[in-house]
Amino acid sequence: MSRPPIRLGVNIDHVATLRNARGTRYPDPVRAALLAQEAGADGITAHLREDRRHIVDDDIARLMEAIALPLNFEMAATAEMQEIALRHRPHAVCIVPEKREERTTEGGLDVAADANRLTGFIAPLRDAGCRVSLFIGHDARQIEAAVRVGAAVVELHTGHYCDLVAEGQGDAADVELAELRRAVRDAHGAGLEVHAGHGLTFDTIAPFAAMDAVRELNIGHFLIGEAVFMGLGPAITEMRHRMDAARV
Repeated sequence: MSRPPIRLGVNIDHVATLRNARGTRYPDPVRAALLAQEAGADGITAHLREDRRHIVDDDIARLMEAIALPLNFEMAATAEMQEIALRHRPHAVCIVPEKREERTTEGGLDVAADANRLTGFIAPLRDAGCRVSLFIGHDARQIEAAVRVGAAVVELHTGHYCDLVAEGQGDAADVELAELRRAVRDAHGAGLEVHAGHGLTFDTIAPFAAMDAVRELNIGHFLIGEAVFMGLGPAITEMRHRMDAARV
């Protein structure tokens, strides 16, 4: 029996970060999305933060028009972002926690503590045809709450595991990976589609790509960083190769 395929979502936020550092029109994240499409990506991810520190509103409009791949629109659970998502109706909406002072998304969403509000927030997005995903940690309570609020997908936060690997803390990394594997099983068993992302690199991709229940990996910062040295297309092609090799 063949194993289910795994998708690669390429996050192009940090092409926009580089552009915004100089206030120019380049490098263009839409061009990066088109290159990713040619290199074998299965989807494009873009996070429109409230402070617009990288992706801006016009980027979303241009991405929707330019790319043939599904767009995964990452956003905070605010009225402003809900209105933008309902206007554009991307293929997928991934709701993430967001703090203005953080460098990047530092942890998972606390779905259990905000279940009533999230239920009402998600409903119109789902009715508009968007696949709704919640970015969470491996806490079983968050998985149970994701089902209750009506999400179709959970994306598990892999950042802590990747940090432990990078720091050479092998035993602690093994413990974290075991917790993530349990969360994958629990979420899949609860009827949720399971994705994973944050901090993934060539060296940390294999364990997640090897899990049959993980259907999509979303990777951005590492690929944009590697693009400086090897080019964006080759970096994506290499990541795609490593994912597929781990899958089989």
